Amino acid sequence: MDKQQAQDQINVLKEILNQYGYEYYVLDKPSVPDSEYDQKLQELMNLEEAYPEFVTADSPTQRVGGEPLDAFQKVQHTVPMLSLGNAFNEQDLRDFARRASGGTDEPISFVCELKIDGLAVSLTYENGKFVRGATRGDGTTGEDITSNLRTIRSMPLTIKETETIEVRGEAFMPHKSFLALNRAREENEEEPFANPRNAAAGSLRQLDPKIAAKRNLDIFLYGVGEWGAAPIESHSERLDRLKELGFKTNPEWKKCETIEEVIEFVTYWTTERPNLNYEIDGIVIKVDDLSQQEELGFTAKGPRWAIAYKFPAEEVITKLTDIELSIGRTGVVTPTAILEPVKIAGSTVQRASLHNEDLIREQDIRIGDMVVIKKAGDIIPKVVRAIEEKRTGDEQEFYMPEECPTCGSELVRLEEEVALRCINPNCPAQLMEGLIHFVSRNAMNIDGLGEKVITQLFQEKLIRTMADLFRLKREELLQLERMGEKSVDNLLKAIEASKENSLEKLLFGLGIRFIGAKAATTIAVEFETMEKIQHASFDELVSVDEIGEKMADSIVQYFAEQKVIDLIEDLSALNVNMEFKGTKISAQTTDTIFAGKTVVLTGKMEEFTRSEAKELIEAMGGSVTGSVSKKTDFLIAGEDAGSKYDKAQKLGVTIWDEQGLKEAIES
Repeated sequence: MDKQQAQDQINVLKEILNQYGYEYYVLDKPSVPDSEYDQKLQELMNLEEAYPEFVTADSPTQRVGGEPLDAFQKVQHTVPMLSLGNAFNEQDLRDFARRASGGTDEPISFVCELKIDGLAVSLTYENGKFVRGATRGDGTTGEDITSNLRTIRSMPLTIKETETIEVRGEAFMPHKSFLALNRAREENEEEPFANPRNAAAGSLRQLDPKIAAKRNLDIFLYGVGEWGAAPIESHSERLDRLKELGFKTNPEWKKCETIEEVIEFVTYWTTERPNLNYEIDGIVIKVDDLSQQEELGFTAKGPRWAIAYKFPAEEVITKLTDIELSIGRTGVVTPTAILEPVKIAGSTVQRASLHNEDLIREQDIRIGDMVVIKKAGDIIPKVVRAIEEKRTGDEQEFYMPEECPTCGSELVRLEEEVALRCINPNCPAQLMEGLIHFVSRNAMNIDGLGEKVITQLFQEKLIRTMADLFRLKREELLQLERMGEKSVDNLLKAIEASKENSLEKLLFGLGIRFIGAKAATTIAVEFETMEKIQHASFDELVSVDEIGEKMADSIVQYFAEQKVIDLIEDLSALNVNMEFKGTKISAQTTDTIFAGKTVVLTGKMEEFTRSEAKELIEAMGGSVTGSVSKKTDFLIAGEDAGSKYDKAQKLGVTIWDEQGLKEAIES
């Protein structure tokens, strides 16, 4: 295949894949199976690797950007992104309609749209290509989050419009993505997000676009800022035009000829919103005719031609029949309210969080109380308060036990903690929770060993420690219910394969308090072997970037325990890997040209991939960042270096070509 044929084939594949992506992510009507999409994407990746000169920003392979940014750049909105006034009841809506009509009986049409609970953004396209994305910010100045927005697959990288246009919408996290993200964060011992909106905003403000790409965000477009395309006369026509251009618009909008129709739309979605697969927090009502919008104009805060109706917070009443206690893998005792089943926000709730004993005391919550329940962020059931006036006298005050409900050991409250803990290291509840954590995705990641299987193995007394997992025998497993030959063979293969995991997976899997997946990786990179970590002093640990005093103290105490020493010896004897297998990147090198220096890579290179160059520079003590600033020491510029090259010249940054980098590495 010659260059021209390769370029033609790349263009054909890009067009096909962009169409497939539009059908899948926007229309939700895929025309081909995933395997065909994956096959063509791989074909495109192979061609682009062979002919990098033909890689363009609109390629489906370029959704996820390269290096993390140092910080977000500011973006000035040419047309301000103003906020809307609020309506909270039917009378507020009628008042808005009267103001919009100027107090006359002149008919006015409205467009009602679901108010997506996400992050308002603007997207700019030039010559049909996406060139910039920004947050709303304060309405006049936002932040450039182009790299993160590119990762949203329902957002087109190219459109069939050559004029410059800026469109506006809401980036959000669907329920499915939100639940999956919080499960992963809990496994990683990270604080879960309170609601999908916070999760979406947090994802789009990550400096590393690879993180945003994993969060499975979505977007609905509903408005415009700059508009160089053909004129539009109404908002409803604008929504149709956005859809024609390939943007994903929310199909649940309606043109209403009267305020009565508007109120009917609001009433309908007040009760139906739990059935959506994303969060909404109200309804936006806009005057449809754009000339009428222009006549109405703006106040200092926002447009007179639009208003946002806000839903009331949904709360329900039910009876609290009992309080159950659960023991986590770190020994924390957590009370949970057992409720008479009640439907709230689209699902039936029978359990709700009570957090800890102090909260129960502060709110005077008793067994038998009628209580108010709501879903925090419309997701997590929570007891809001007890209804004292409904008490009959039969309610019972709740007291936390003095002994662990599982093993009978004394419960203690550690200094500066509100939670009670069982500190018995052999508590069955803690052991089982620890095993579930050990096999989880971010730890040893053993396929086929989910919570149900671990519970079954534990109850059958086949496992008690992490090392026992590697002693499981085929004949033992075949005796268990729902364990056929194929599933047993697959499970044993997965267990055997997990022995080869890099050290950080094992370290996280051990469940050391305060040590999440990120900290485990940092420690594994620094010390390289389990033996060195076991013997690391407090001072050595806190000298590692991002390892604080609590983490260091926890690690020292953990590895001082004789049962932990025995466990590590057992795992090692069972051939579980005890070494870091990744690329060792050390910032301790002080005798190289890059030691302590900040380096930016830009343009295309012939002999190195971007990641290879980054690893080599970091191995020589340098720090590679994504943007040029006054703190940049070197810019390594390949072909088509672009704006980073220009900025480096203006700032007087030392600029090398690829040959200069090669010579520095060799020397």
